[in-house]
Amino acid sequence: MNLKRRDFFAAGASAAAIATLPGGIAAPPAAAPDEHYPVGDFILTRTERGLQVSHKQEPDRVIWESEPEGNFIIAERATVSISEFGAPEGTFEISDTVSASYEKPTIEAINAAGNTTTVSGVLTAPTGAIGYKLVFEAVSTTHLRFVISADGSKAFGVNRIRLVVASAKDEAIFGCGEQLTYFNQKGKILPILVQEHGIGRGRPIITELVDLFDHESGGNPYHTGLPAPYLITSRLRSLFLENLEYSVFDMRHANRIDMKVWSATMTGRTLYGKTPLDLIEAYTEYAGRMRVLPDWVHNGVILGLMGGTDLVRSKLDKARKADIPVAGLWLQDWVGVRTTFAGTQLWWNWKLDESYYPRWRELVADVESQGGKVLVYINPFLATEEDHNELFAEAKDKGYLVQKVDGTPYLIRNSSFYVGMLDLSNPGARAWIKNIMKTNIIGAAGGSGWMSDFGEALPFDAKLYGGADPAVWHNRYPEEWQRVNREAIDETDRGGEMLFFSRSGFTQSPGVATLLWLGDQLMTWDAYDGIKTAVVGLLSAGVSGFSLMHSDVGGYVVIKASLAGKQIPVINRTPELLMRWMELNAFTAVLRTMEGAAPDITPQFDSSAETLAHMERFGKFYKGLAHYRKKLVAEAAARGYPVVRHLFLHYPDDPNTHELRYQFLLGPDLMVAPVLDKGADTVEVYFPEGSEWIDLWTRADAGKAGDWVRMPAPLGKPAVFLRKSGATNTEIIEGLKAVGVLS
Repeated sequence: MNLKRRDFFAAGASAAAIATLPGGIAAPPAAAPDEHYPVGDFILTRTERGLQVSHKQEPDRVIWESEPEGNFIIAERATVSISEFGAPEGTFEISDTVSASYEKPTIEAINAAGNTTTVSGVLTAPTGAIGYKLVFEAVSTTHLRFVISADGSKAFGVNRIRLVVASAKDEAIFGCGEQLTYFNQKGKILPILVQEHGIGRGRPIITELVDLFDHESGGNPYHTGLPAPYLITSRLRSLFLENLEYSVFDMRHANRIDMKVWSATMTGRTLYGKTPLDLIEAYTEYAGRMRVLPDWVHNGVILGLMGGTDLVRSKLDKARKADIPVAGLWLQDWVGVRTTFAGTQLWWNWKLDESYYPRWRELVADVESQGGKVLVYINPFLATEEDHNELFAEAKDKGYLVQKVDGTPYLIRNSSFYVGMLDLSNPGARAWIKNIMKTNIIGAAGGSGWMSDFGEALPFDAKLYGGADPAVWHNRYPEEWQRVNREAIDETDRGGEMLFFSRSGFTQSPGVATLLWLGDQLMTWDAYDGIKTAVVGLLSAGVSGFSLMHSDVGGYVVIKASLAGKQIPVINRTPELLMRWMELNAFTAVLRTMEGAAPDITPQFDSSAETLAHMERFGKFYKGLAHYRKKLVAEAAARGYPVVRHLFLHYPDDPNTHELRYQFLLGPDLMVAPVLDKGADTVEVYFPEGSEWIDLWTRADAGKAGDWVRMPAPLGKPAVFLRKSGATNTEIIEGLKAVGVLS
């Protein structure tokens, strides 16, 4: 079908007055001005408002709509300026100087052929006009792919594409990957860029001081190491970009969403689903789905310990005597430690330091004899200091490092030291580091997994293998780092019982990462960078396909000062914060402790009888939920559903859920409102419309649908509720009774 030289807007009847052709495809009567084009199971409609997309199962529900004023495609020529800073480096400031902007699209023709329909027209600027093409292709029953590009010889030099879609004033917008401050992104502008999330993230005074004294490492509320160019709205509209290049999602305007990608072509997909979970399932067909966790993970807490063999053994013994169920040990300092102004850091040479950990294999054997596993640590950097630079020297000699344009290694600043960065665009470098994982971690150290850290810092002005473009590889880098890690475990004979956990990633990370964590929170209660951001991060990441997510119990970042040779904490967790974080993480995919950047001055799980007892209680609580949680993990692997879920996913018709940030569901049948404020022993809980709940502790009816109720939440008994009609209530209760945490 071909329509020539038509104005963009057409006057006349609405799309509601339509007939139906054989096969269920909606079509207007002959005299009607609306024009309908079947694209597989989707329907592209040209109306007086512009272009709309619907689905043949619900032809009257618009799932994609062009910006109502008509300026829905814009092509630009621009010059970018990028600076990288931070310690560790990996924070970016990007500004664009636009020299030409081609706007006001006309529609010159619409051509439909099979599962593809092409819209073509003209964009204009003061300096002239260029062509454009918008190609729709139905790639499945739930995915409508779109490709936008400038067209014709005059389009030379166009390197930015903008797509502007309609959004209702009351339409909440979720997703965009792991966002740590806000869940509803309406009114926000988000950079879709992998980067360090910062220290403070806008918290007054702290952020300014960190920026001043630590190479502008403070960050802001929109920085994240795990973004995704993807959104889902309260009106069940969802789309994402396939592009790896930097993009910006501008949602500040009430009636539109403006997406801009730093590329000559924008490629994305609009999704169809009848529920939020349907849309997540559709999205993860592309993004991938996280595999099932190994069974041993569900047996209790993974204790994050440091300090060498004797200290680790003493803490493990203390945990066992306190009857804490230990699923494993995470010993990140297996490579030995250095002390920097940031605290205790590691030697990044990726081999066991047997002087620091004598009798290592005996320790591993002891843990495994009790059914546990030992995990370690690795990242894509290599130490450069003498006596710790063996791998750096080899990688440099083989050409396996990210380089400057002059061919020398591009050294990346961490805190007070510089490191080389592996060039993962080089197949030789990938095979080399994978072999090191197999030989040094899985083989010599007997590790069953590791923290797979970093991935945010690839410079945009780097020289990569074979001329690969760092502007494309920057967001791709953490995905490829995860892919190398995944291959390393999958190529062993015990890959199914192993896992690695990552903090950075991009759109397709769910298909390769085995577990994710939320990065380095401050040891505070605040909503800028503290425990509250751990909850928001869980929820936004879950909506975005990152289904298996957890945080460090107690946070990681300490801010301290030196006085007369002593380390004085300025910001540090209290025992209360540590214990409330234990409670929170018992309701996530994995329960793992973290000693923090300054273990010697930071309260730990074994600092007192009270913290030991609390760790025992919530280690058992986590273990008691194993049967229920395994079902959720299986759903994550099969359908992409998050283990920790925002209430919107199950109650999309209740608009009161849209602004919730600090309350969540564990699957469909458990609702949790964690205590996130110092000294609090009650919390405000919202009970969503269309549901009834009972208090887990008393089994009494709790709240009324649609009401906010202040509920008791003393230390040790956080506000937790069972869905009254929940199919798994009996197994949840029996599981918790079996481990002795519920009467």
